[in-house]
Amino acid sequence: MRIHAKYANLLFGGMMSMIMVTVITGVVVLVTRGLDHDFITHWLRGFVLTWPIAFPTVLLVAPYIQRVVKKLTTQLV
Repeated sequence: MRIHAKYANLLFGGMMSMIMVTVITGVVVLVTRGLDHDFITHWLRGFVLTWPIAFPTVLLVAPYIQRVVKKLTTQLV
């Protein structure tokens, strides 16, 4: 299945935010609670609470960051 290119930014934002939230919530839960019998439950709860914040944040911030990176970098010839 292929997704139309006009949805590339939305797909990027969704994938980037899901990966980042999964990793970060996992680390935070591991550090604060340890690897106990409720680890997965707390990890999933953290994901569900934070992903709706992370997804639109990535969509809003990514274009700005791309412009900043473009200004800070140069093409090698």
